[in-house]
Amino acid sequence: MPGRRLHVIAYDISEDGPRGRLAKFLLDYGDRIQHSVFEADLEPEDVERIMARAKPLVAAGDSLRIYALCADCAEKVRSLGRQGPIELDDIVVV
Repeated sequence: MPGRRLHVIAYDISEDGPRGRLAKFLLDYGDRIQHSVFEADLEPEDVERIMARAKPLVAAGDSLRIYALCADCAEKVRSLGRQGPIELDDIVVV
């Protein structure tokens, strides 16, 4: 039975209001690593909860994707540059 595992959550939502509400909600589950990308250690129930809560925020032309990484794949994650979550103070809206 699958348990807690690392997930990558990515979204592309055109409207500011729904996009902001989704981002704020996702902060309860994981770390924001890019403006519209989160990493989260989730149980299967968490994924279902996120999908249900996000459904009214994702319009026909928008997208939300949640990728589950197996333990082997999670150990092979590599990155360069900034490590860890980005701080909201680092975000500049022009």
